Amino acid sequence: MTQAQQTRNRAFVISGLGIALLIAVFLSPFASSNPDGLDRAAQDHDFEKRAAEEPIAHKLPFYQVFEEYQLRGVPEQIATPAAGLIGTLVTFGLAWGSGKILVRNRDSQE
Repeated sequence: MTQAQQTRNRAFVISGLGIALLIAVFLSPFASSNPDGLDRAAQDHDFEKRAAEEPIAHKLPFYQVFEEYQLRGVPEQIATPAAGLIGTLVTFGLAWGSGKILVRNRDSQE
């Protein structure tokens, strides 16, 4: 890969991450408070009461930090944008790290 291609790829990744962060931080406060599709279907078909009282996910350590798409322990005005920021960065990090590992493994096999 040439230096120009690497520069274009880096610019593409950085601008994509920047756009995703802008959306996560500035548009997340405008998200609807109505139930999402799965919750709405559960309500419409009367099976929401069958859900576990204490879902397994609630026992995971990272779940204690977030609640209903908000970051716990911060002022309400920035709780949702902060959760969006962290979620976007974690998702990007996992995708980028996975890509690095997969590309490294592929290169070593050739």
